[in-house]
Amino acid sequence: MNRKTFVLDTNVLLHDPQSIFKFQDNLLVIPVTVLEELDTMKRVPGDLGKNSREIIRILDGLKDKGTGTLHTGVKLEGGLEVRISPEIKPQHPLPLPLDTKDNRIILTAWALKEAGEKVIYVSKDIAARVKAESIGLEAEDYENLKVNYQSLSKGLLKVETEKRDIDLFYKDGYVSLPNAPNFKANEYCLLTSPENSSAVGKYNSKLKQIDPLLKTPPLWGIKPKNIEQRCAIDLLMRDDIKLVALIGQAGTGKTLMALAAGLRKVFDESVYSRILVSRPIVPLGRDIGYLPGSKEEKLYHWMQPIYDNLEFLCDSSGNEPSETLKWVMESKKLEMEAVTYIRGRSLPKMFIIVDEAQNLTPHEVKTIISRAGDGTKVVLAGDPTQIDNPYLDKDSNGLSYTIFRFANQPIFGHMFLDKTERSELAALAADIL
Repeated sequence: MNRKTFVLDTNVLLHDPQSIFKFQDNLLVIPVTVLEELDTMKRVPGDLGKNSREIIRILDGLKDKGTGTLHTGVKLEGGLEVRISPEIKPQHPLPLPLDTKDNRIILTAWALKEAGEKVIYVSKDIAARVKAESIGLEAEDYENLKVNYQSLSKGLLKVETEKRDIDLFYKDGYVSLPNAPNFKANEYCLLTSPENSSAVGKYNSKLKQIDPLLKTPPLWGIKPKNIEQRCAIDLLMRDDIKLVALIGQAGTGKTLMALAAGLRKVFDESVYSRILVSRPIVPLGRDIGYLPGSKEEKLYHWMQPIYDNLEFLCDSSGNEPSETLKWVMESKKLEMEAVTYIRGRSLPKMFIIVDEAQNLTPHEVKTIISRAGDGTKVVLAGDPTQIDNPYLDKDSNGLSYTIFRFANQPIFGHMFLDKTERSELAALAADIL
């Protein structure tokens, strides 16, 4: 096999600090401009700063794991060779201005190609890949932490069976379906028969049977409006399922149901000690530290959608809305936190809701889930088709990656919510706009 030369953009290393070990049997070139970018980012708070420092430490330790130097190339096990490349002057002028770091990184790939190497430029930046391809370079996205979003299970299967199976399900409280499709753990199914009988159940991977949904009274005044919402609430209310992913467009009830379940579990049943609600800070393009005011004042505006849902639930609870909301807020059992500040915390016996999780990288989701202490439940909610992070898409975001990696785990369940229930206007807008 002919060895290839991969030139990595900075965003690939920030997306996956271990990415340099994923190019076995090839030459991996890291332009010195990438190191300059990493050096400027190493003091940035949050995952970007952490990943920058981790990459620099990995590169510094490579010479102890292989032979050679970073200047000439460190040869590692598996045929991988890693080299730091200074800015190289190509034989012909680069047909791009060199006033940006992106273009100077592309310059390295261009010069190596002119030197006769089989070069592939790897970047998470679509615009950078297009620029590279426009001058004749082969460019690729970093695929290692990507999944096929379209192939993910929807969490609910429709199974046609005989009426007697459905009758047994209602009579015995369970049913085994020998000819049913291969269910994943905690996957739901809608059983139907030619006689128009139907039932909804959850697959029990331990007993190999379909179990009924939990009998759940209204959660702080709200009831499920469709089958997917019924299944989602069932996932949220089961204490043995420690990780739940809810996927759907705006208005499908993801955050509202998660918050209602959290209020029930914390305030009514005392299963968890607190609710922690978090959102990634992406659309602003910078940390909330740049915003004026105290941390609480900054978070209030960023968490406004959560407060809107909370006010709706308090208004639907049947009690005095303002008094209920005041009681919830003064209880100190509801905490709002930016994802940036979860790192390093230990979070036992908590009901954690991460909203807009599609804007997190796989490593950021790993960081959050790994914070979960004993007795903690984590709910990830988001829409992988609506991503604000410029380096993520529906296949590479942390929400899709988590669903793929946790599929068939007995402590995990997920549900795709397709129908907008916010209002007739919102549903119509989601369909036609």
